[in-house]
Amino acid sequence: MALKTKFKTREEIPAELQPHYVEQAGEWVLDHDGKAKIEEFRQSNIGANQIIADLKKRFDGIDPDEFRRLVAENQSLRTATLSEDAKREMESQLKTAKTGFDKQLAAVTGERDTLNSRLSAIQIDDAVVTEATQRGLRPTALADIKARARATFKLVEGQPRIFEADGTTCRMGKDGTSPMTLAEWVEALVSSAPHLFEANAGGGAVGSGPGGVGNRSVKNPFRKDTFNLTEILKMKTNDPQMAARLEALAGS
Repeated sequence: MALKTKFKTREEIPAELQPHYVEQAGEWVLDHDGKAKIEEFRQSNIGANQIIADLKKRFDGIDPDEFRRLVAENQSLRTATLSEDAKREMESQLKTAKTGFDKQLAAVTGERDTLNSRLSAIQIDDAVVTEATQRGLRPTALADIKARARATFKLVEGQPRIFEADGTTCRMGKDGTSPMTLAEWVEALVSSAPHLFEANAGGGAVGSGPGGVGNRSVKNPFRKDTFNLTEILKMKTNDPQMAARLEALAGS
């Protein structure tokens, strides 16, 4: 059966899918891998950015090169009166202070970057699973479609954006001028990877006749009446076995 978005009781949820549902208003609804965590990550990210801002404010206006020059000059002026032990102590304190600041800043920056990365992954997963669920995503295909999405999407200004294999070129949609939408990407998967969806997913069902495979609803891009070179290339890349079967059926 297709992945359901809600159940009345937890007992109705298949055991392997229970971690993906949360209780809301007396029902169990699909959580899409942690919708509730998004706000938590946002708040943590705000805190990390505030710490960085405070640290930068604390050292605002300090030129590291000028600071080192002044320290060197001061040490030179006091050489005649400072003992060797005093000079070593002063140098040690300066070094310790700088090392501590560098470590603290690096730790907070790293935490912020990690939180941003996790937040992006959750938002992409949520958007893709929601769209695919409407098209009959199989419960067993959750991990697969998430992996495909994370390898294809990046979060741009808070929205999932699809990129080519180089990771920098934005993939164009059907009109050839606008970025491909999430819906278009999922629709393409229904044809190129039909095993991710229930048999009645998508349009233009071909069943078990000359153009289809089993009872899957997938247009055969190799047939004359539904020929589609773009879909053929995608299918040969993403699911070569399915492509070979459809090509053989189209010629039968």
